[in-house]
Amino acid sequence: MPKADLDAYDRRPLHERIAADLRDEIMSGDLPPGTSFPSTAQLKDRFDASNATVQKALQVLKDEGLAVGRAGASVTVREHRQETIRPADTGKPVPPGDQYSWLTVATRKSKRGSIELQEVAEVQPPADVAEALRVGPDGTAVMRCQILSYDDVPVELVKSYYPVELARGTAMTERRKIRGGTPSLLAEMGYPPRHTVDRVSARVPTQEQFEVLELPTDLPVLRTFRVVYSDDDRPIEVTVMAKAGHLYELQYEF
Repeated sequence: MPKADLDAYDRRPLHERIAADLRDEIMSGDLPPGTSFPSTAQLKDRFDASNATVQKALQVLKDEGLAVGRAGASVTVREHRQETIRPADTGKPVPPGDQYSWLTVATRKSKRGSIELQEVAEVQPPADVAEALRVGPDGTAVMRCQILSYDDVPVELVKSYYPVELARGTAMTERRKIRGGTPSLLAEMGYPPRHTVDRVSARVPTQEQFEVLELPTDLPVLRTFRVVYSDDDRPIEVTVMAKAGHLYELQYEF
């Protein structure tokens, strides 16, 4: 139970600790949508906090879209559920002429999906990307940076990197969308995906991620580092994806 004790191990401000506990109860379903939060008096007693500290904690949850209400009135849990994303739904090439599978999944969820291509460039990739692509510390790769949105709300920042020798002279180097996505293009080029490895971590958002994803606070992002291999265990794509951690979860099946 968070206290204002200066000797407490958790050195976050008390209102942030209160918001963290209440956020977890919202996410786990202990505080279902539409229900009222405990009264200010109850929260003050539970967390040994002042009225101002409790109100500050509730304001954090309001800013995150998890609570609704005004000071002096009942605050309720806003209708909210973490969006479940299944990576297996979007990793395979689609039939010729079909749209990128991520857009198809959005339609299935009754959402309007959109993809904004931000940048296409030949760059020196981050060290972990260079190692995964086997291009060496001074090597280059073709990068495609995109923002994926549901109903005009940005949900994911995606940066994909490709070996220069594969990408040059193809649509991957052009500043335009690729029908069916790069998995389909690579398959057409004779490099079908055979094996995919995801590494998922939670990280403090970078400045770019904070701004692009329109995060209300410094909540962590889910970072997926994906390496796609083709025949002979050849890496053909490395993608770094960032999603708002309080809005999305990943579902893997074994």
